[in-house]
Amino acid sequence: MHNTAAMLIELGAIILALGLLGRLAGRMGFSPIPLYLLVGLAFGHGGILPLRASEEFTATGAEIGVILLLLLLGLEYSASELVTNLKTQYPSGAVDFVLNAVPGAVAALILGWGPVAAVALAGVTWISSSGVIAKVLGDLRRLGNRETPVVLGVLVIEDLAMAVYLPILTALLAGAGLAGGSVTLLISLGTVGAVLYLALRHGRLISRAVSSDNAEMLLLVVLGLTLLVAGLAQELHVSAAVGAFLVGIALSGEVAEGASSLLTPLRDLFAAVFFVFFGLSTDPADIPPVLLPALLLAVVTALTKIATGWYAARRAGIRGAGRWRAGGTLVARGEFSIVIAGLAVGVEPRIGPLATAYVLLLVVIGPLTARWTEPLARRLTRRPAAHRAGPADEDRAEPATHAHA
Repeated sequence: MHNTAAMLIELGAIILALGLLGRLAGRMGFSPIPLYLLVGLAFGHGGILPLRASEEFTATGAEIGVILLLLLLGLEYSASELVTNLKTQYPSGAVDFVLNAVPGAVAALILGWGPVAAVALAGVTWISSSGVIAKVLGDLRRLGNRETPVVLGVLVIEDLAMAVYLPILTALLAGAGLAGGSVTLLISLGTVGAVLYLALRHGRLISRAVSSDNAEMLLLVVLGLTLLVAGLAQELHVSAAVGAFLVGIALSGEVAEGASSLLTPLRDLFAAVFFVFFGLSTDPADIPPVLLPALLLAVVTALTKIATGWYAARRAGIRGAGRWRAGGTLVARGEFSIVIAGLAVGVEPRIGPLATAYVLLLVVIGPLTARWTEPLARRLTRRPAAHRAGPADEDRAEPATHAHA
C-alpha cells in the first residue's frame, strides 16, 4: 500500500476511535484522557497493532497539541489576574510544591534513577491537570462556588511555575552545567517578566494589532504567532509550551475570547493526538514492573493534593465543606505530567511507563475525589461532633457550614 494512503487510513482510524471513545467517556461522566492513553498503548510499540506510516505525523501533531493546550490556558488569564494571584496565593503555591513535588523526587531517588530523573518525577507528581479539573468543575456545577477561585488560583501558580521549571528541566536533560542552566533560567525569567510587563502596560495595543473582524484572519494570525513564538522559545531552550502560554497571556479582551472559541476545537483534536502519541511511545510490557510504585505514588499524592486544597481554602476564609471540595478537586493529574515525562524519557526511559500508569490512575481517581471527598469528610467528622454536642447542636451548626463553604 502506498505510504500516503496507509498514513491517511491510520490517521482516520485513530481520530475516529478517539471520537467514539470521547463520546463514551462523556456518557460515563469521566475524562477521556485515560482512554486516549490506552489507545496509544494498544497501537504503539509492543501493542496489539503497531502503527508505522503515521508515526512521524502523529509526533508533529503531538507537539502542536502541547502548544495549543498552553496557549488556550494562557488565554484564560489576563496579566493583571496572574499578578494578583501571585500576590495572594504564593503561600498556597509553596505548600503545593513541598507536599506534591517532594514525593516524586524521593520516589525517583529510592528507585535509583538519579537526580535529573528526580527533578522530572517531582514535576510529574506536582502539577494538577487544569484541563481535567476545569471539566470536572463544569460537570459538577461548581464554577460559582466560593472555593473555586482558590482552586483556580493554585492552578495559575502551578502554570506560572512551569515557566521557570520547564527551562531548568530542559537544561538538565540536555546535560547543561550550572552556568548553562543559569543562563537558560535567566533567559526564561527575563522573557516571562518582559511579556507580563508588555501585557500589563500595552496589552490593549497587542490585542488591537492581532484583532480582526474576520474569523479566518484572526485564527491564522493567532495560530501563526503562537507557533512562531513557541519555535523561538524552543530555540532559546525556554520551552515551546511556555512560549505558547506567554502568547495567551499577552492577548486579552475580545481577541482572547474570539481566539479561544476558534482554537478550542483544534486544541481538543491535537491534545487528543498528544495523549495518543505518548501512549504510542510507551511499551505496555514496561508498565507492570512500575505499577506498584505508580499506585503508591498516586495514593500518597492524592492525599497531599487534598491537603493542599484544604490549606488554600482555609487561608481564603472558606470553612468546612468548601475546604474538602477544594482539596478533592485538585487531585487529577494529566497533560503537564505527560509533557514532563515525555521530555525526560531520553534520560530515564522508565519514567514514561511510570508516568503513564500514574496519570491513568489519577485521571480516573481525580473526578471521584472531587465528587466524594467532601461527603466522606462530612460523614467522618459528623459522628464525633454528634457524640460531643448532641443532635440539636449539630443541626444548628450545619447551615453555617453551607453559608461559608
